[in-house]
Amino acid sequence: MLVFKFGGASVKDADAVKNVAAILQRYKRQKVIVVISAMGKTTNALEQLSKAFFYKKEDPHGILEAIKKYHFDIVEQLFPDKTHPFYNELENTFVELLWAIEDEPTHGFNHEYDQIVSMGELISTKIVSAYLNFAGIANEWVDSRGVIQTDNTYREGKIDFELTQSLVTNDLLPKFNSSDILITQGFLGGTSENFTTTLGREGSDYTAAVLAYCAGAESVTIWKDVPGVLNADPKWFDNTVKINELTYQDAIELTYYGATVIHPKTIKPLQNKNIPLYVRSFLKPEEEGTVVKDSKKKLPIASFIFKVNQVLISIQPKDFSFIAEDNMSAIFQVFFRHGVKIHMMQLSAINFSLCTDNDEEKIAGVLKELQDEYRVLYNEDVELCTIRYYDQSTIDRVSINKQVLLEQKSRYTAQLVLKSL
Repeated sequence: MLVFKFGGASVKDADAVKNVAAILQRYKRQKVIVVISAMGKTTNALEQLSKAFFYKKEDPHGILEAIKKYHFDIVEQLFPDKTHPFYNELENTFVELLWAIEDEPTHGFNHEYDQIVSMGELISTKIVSAYLNFAGIANEWVDSRGVIQTDNTYREGKIDFELTQSLVTNDLLPKFNSSDILITQGFLGGTSENFTTTLGREGSDYTAAVLAYCAGAESVTIWKDVPGVLNADPKWFDNTVKINELTYQDAIELTYYGATVIHPKTIKPLQNKNIPLYVRSFLKPEEEGTVVKDSKKKLPIASFIFKVNQVLISIQPKDFSFIAEDNMSAIFQVFFRHGVKIHMMQLSAINFSLCTDNDEEKIAGVLKELQDEYRVLYNEDVELCTIRYYDQSTIDRVSINKQVLLEQKSRYTAQLVLKSL
């Protein structure tokens, strides 16, 4: 049994959906769980809708209408016959979304966000499932919220693995008795109160890994618009090189530091059961791509990860005392309360520096709280570059016309906080 994950780019329009059908046709004699993300940039649009609904700063109905039109335009190309029953099914789904924004918010923003943003995956999987059946590729649509069980941490749901394992074994896998292909949503979970949670942005990879772990899958394949894992993002570097094989350790290091081709949480459940992960191109499905597995091979070349729109924060006690364990504990609690993840940190006698995403809303709260007890300085518009298996020439390469504000090296990894001159 295989697990496939198709991201937003792989189902962004009607031709892309047809391409997914063509890929699945190649595996028609195997049992496959197919995990699908929201179409194109739908998650971004639904985020905008959730903010318009909750904060009342925009008209949510106009945003919803654009989302609806985008999806119906795709459906009209997939199902030319307007009397096809799927039109009514999709219309009813959008009615549910309309109802959701008609009432006043009854919970906090994170809760309302998950109930709205989750509709992207529900809609995309319904469209893909219906088209596959229309094209003669029999499948069953599965609501992942009834399988992936989480706590009530909205926007970053923590999975209850024991309960999820039971549901996969007893509810999900028996569905293969009637269909070889199961279509379900990435990114989504459900709570014991039947509310929807999400697993964090780009969490569909994680969904695929969790399902593979619980189902004892042979492998996981993430279908991307790149030929595999590259040693750098083509947006930043010319002449990138595809890495044919990665160890679990190198993969988890690269994803932790910000490599976007794989979600950071994906590796652990796969490594725990020694399930290989393939990253392959949906544009050239005949090519092998990259495999992540238990291996002793180290990366043959340096790999570069860039995170832009970062902020470098420097924290000092106002009384010039040492940054000791009690200060560190208090500082970390502030970042934890505001949901801010630290990407790099460095400690000296009286100074603690760190680099993180410049999420204006969260950072404003962090700075306000820290400034009550500490002297806080910060630099905006910086970028964080991480080099795995670095040497001096690779450091020189990324720092051309840049000021190095902070630098940190370990045996295999160098990190630099850079600002353009």
